[in-house]
Amino acid sequence: MDFPSALRERRTSLRLSQLDLALRAGTTQRHVSFIESGRSVPGRNMVVRLAESLDLPLRERNALLLAAGYAPAYPESGLDDAALVPVREAIGHILRGHLPYPAIVVDGGGGLVAANEAFGLVTEGAAADLVGPGRNVYRLALHPRGIAPRIRNLAEWSRHIVARLDHLPQLRDELAAYVPELGPDDAPLGFAVPLHLASSRGELHLMTTITTFATAVDVTLAELKLEAFLPADAATAAALADYPGNM
Repeated sequence: MDFPSALRERRTSLRLSQLDLALRAGTTQRHVSFIESGRSVPGRNMVVRLAESLDLPLRERNALLLAAGYAPAYPESGLDDAALVPVREAIGHILRGHLPYPAIVVDGGGGLVAANEAFGLVTEGAAADLVGPGRNVYRLALHPRGIAPRIRNLAEWSRHIVARLDHLPQLRDELAAYVPELGPDDAPLGFAVPLHLASSRGELHLMTTITTFATAVDVTLAELKLEAFLPADAATAAALADYPGNM
C-alpha cells in the first residue's frame, strides 16, 4: 500500500479527523490533507511523528516508514540476541516469582515464548502438538484437542479469546469456528470473565492479567505479553497454594 493510503486508512480506523491528527503531530490540517492526497511528500521525522501520534505498534510504525520510502526506525531483535539477555533474565524472574500460579509470555502472534512450571496444570491433557514453546496459546485454549474440553464456561471464555485477535484475522476466523453458542446461563457476571477450568486439583476459577514492556523501542520486546493467572476465589487459591509441590 502507498503511504498516503496507508496513513488515511490508519487514521480513519481510529476515527480521527485530519485536524485531530494534525494537532497530535504538531502540524496543520492542510499539511495532513496534502500528505494523504499525495500532494506533499513527508520527511522521515514527520512520518515518525504521525505514526507516534496514531499510537501505532512499533511494527506498524516501521511499515509506514517503509511505505514512505524510508528505512525502519525500530529494530527487531531475536529473543536469543545478546542485547535481550536482561529481558530474558527479567522474564524468568517474573515467571518464577508468580508461582504457585500459572504465568506465560507470548509473542505478538500468540506463540508461547516461556511459561512457569504451574502452567502445566493448565495444559493437562492437551495434545502434545499444541503445547510447548512456539505453539500458539490461543489455539491451545480453543482447539478441541487443547484445553477447551476442560473449560466449564467455554461459550463465554472463547468469546473473550476471539475478541483479542482482531490483529490476527486469519487465526481469529479459524478459532471462531470453535466458539459454541451462548446458553441462557452463560452471561458473564462480575467485573471480569473468569476461566473455569477442570484440573487434577479440582475446578479452578482463574482471572488473567496482561503486562507489556510499555517503554520498549524494539519490535520484538514491544510485542511480548506476560499473561498471569490469578485465583478468582478462595478455593482456587487453596488448591494452588503449594503447587507444583506435593503432587
